[in-house]
Amino acid sequence: MFMSLSSFSAPFSFSEPSVSRPITSLCSTPRKVSLRIFPDAVDNFHSLTGRRLVCYGGGAKLCRRFYGLKLWILENINLQQRNRKRGRANEFKSIRSEEKDPLTNHLETTSSFGVGDIRMQNDSNEKTSTTVQHEASSSPHHQPDGSIASMESKPVIQAHSSSFSFEGREAPSLCIAVIGATGELARTKIFPALFALYYSGFLPENIGIFGYSRKNLTDEELRNIIASTLTCRIDHQQNCGDKMDIFLSRTYYLNGGNDNIQGMSKLNTLMEQIEGESEANRIFYLAVPQEALLDVTSSLARNAQTQKGWNRIIIEKPFGFDAPSSYQLTQSLLSKFEEKQIYRIDHLLGRNLIENLTVLRFANLVFQPLWSRTYIRNVQVLLSEELGVQARRYFDGYGVIRDIVHSHILQTIALLAMEPPISLDGEDIRNEKVKVLRSIRKMEPSDVILGQYKGSTGDKVDVSLNSLTPTFFAAALYIDNARWDGVPFLIKAGLGLIKHRVEIRIQFQRVPGNLYRDRIGHNFDLGTNELILRDAPDEAILVRVNNKIPGLGLQLDSPELNLLYKDKYKVEVPDSYEHLLLDVIDGDNHLFMRSDELAAAWNILSPVLNEMDKKNSVPELYELGGRGPVGAYYLWAKHGVPWAED
Repeated sequence: MFMSLSSFSAPFSFSEPSVSRPITSLCSTPRKVSLRIFPDAVDNFHSLTGRRLVCYGGGAKLCRRFYGLKLWILENINLQQRNRKRGRANEFKSIRSEEKDPLTNHLETTSSFGVGDIRMQNDSNEKTSTTVQHEASSSPHHQPDGSIASMESKPVIQAHSSSFSFEGREAPSLCIAVIGATGELARTKIFPALFALYYSGFLPENIGIFGYSRKNLTDEELRNIIASTLTCRIDHQQNCGDKMDIFLSRTYYLNGGNDNIQGMSKLNTLMEQIEGESEANRIFYLAVPQEALLDVTSSLARNAQTQKGWNRIIIEKPFGFDAPSSYQLTQSLLSKFEEKQIYRIDHLLGRNLIENLTVLRFANLVFQPLWSRTYIRNVQVLLSEELGVQARRYFDGYGVIRDIVHSHILQTIALLAMEPPISLDGEDIRNEKVKVLRSIRKMEPSDVILGQYKGSTGDKVDVSLNSLTPTFFAAALYIDNARWDGVPFLIKAGLGLIKHRVEIRIQFQRVPGNLYRDRIGHNFDLGTNELILRDAPDEAILVRVNNKIPGLGLQLDSPELNLLYKDKYKVEVPDSYEHLLLDVIDGDNHLFMRSDELAAAWNILSPVLNEMDKKNSVPELYELGGRGPVGAYYLWAKHGVPWAED
């Protein structure tokens, strides 16, 4: 019978019970340790079939996997001795399986473990003595203070070896490097998303994960940092601990120092050693500040790309400060990478609401004939956040326009309004999206409302006095093409509002010559059909219809037909970073902005940004925890649209 503890395997062959066994253990240094130190954990060892036991366990955890081995040995010795003459002794055969993790001398230190062999033999007195002996090597591994680590001590920290061998471990077919690995984004979002994909089986078992930053850490220290942020699926939980151990054992760290050219060369060396001679692809997630992006990408392009597979880079928003700076960044990237290698990520576009837009539009006949100016009166894209969402990101000069509107809001409108693509290929969808963005009329200042919540002493930053950076943006957009001519797309994005809300509201035209207009009441808008796609607070699809209230008489109501995801689908919704990282691995780029989409989006917003730079447009103050600037109500009324929250 085989018991799976993790990816490492160490088979042990035996024939007869015996008294003692020299063990070549994982703990690398020649030393005998009595197995009496091990507590009872017999459940780590199952029954044997054909006198052969196979244990599985992560290299970093294998020492702990031997707890309880003594009891298992004693049980089997007593069982077999009943049917054998006293004094009979045979040697057990040993099978040696070594797992090495050597890296280069000039890189960071890490823990290294080998897998030992087990021998047992009987003495004439039937006195059982069990010892553990570390495998001798030409270069014993010492701790920094010169002492030799024992089995019960912490993993041995040693300098990386210049040679490399993947004996017992398959070389990775995919390597992912997180540049800026010690930052908050990497710790709280990227590494947890990578582990979630690994745990769910969407990453190859032999993947290599690399952390790169300027901090002086070891592999084990990085693993300890990210281990606390890793969780398993609530609806699975099978082998969670083992999967986590394997994932962490495949995570390495490199201190890049202050010179990214040398740092990327070292990273390339490390990745080549882990990859061996096999073909391997590489993904580089650049979780770095905008001011460091050009230096990092330049060094990476020259020194860290593989020649044995494809290379892809992931860049976080914002993608420039304005049209000129974005153009400069784009030209720099395209001089070093092909467009198909660049993935500009916006985590808001990884939400299920966005992923479902094309499905709703092109997989449901009921919506296809209605999706135009003939039947749709207006479209509203709403995103409001409570104050708890990192407020300071708005006060570094970027603001809500550059952070949310430029990417998330405009990309949502493009997916809503685009023509059917010729296929679901990412480039075909991007081609249709950019057509929509180029058709959007440049914003008029009169159709834009800027706001800023009133700061207080408790906010630490009194934005009403120290900055003109907007925390609220509302505008009316028009798409000048045959499908959408004259239909207002109203957008609202703000921070510090009454509640967290993310939704798209599609309001249809009034029924011409409605026979029931007298039954609807004085507010004719209440009788207007709506399609509501809600992401937060509870993900749902709602359709507002007119319906007769049961009973005598004829009274109409406008209820919502409700598909509430949490009631219909009993599954845990993956984080948006998981969606987008999987898309990068699969080469699906339809939710990532192409360079021409980027330029088109800046062209839409440039008139507003120019007015802000000239201080011709001053944000209107609004109460923290309120509904936003009063001017937004008047903007909605100007275009004949009722305020959504009313």
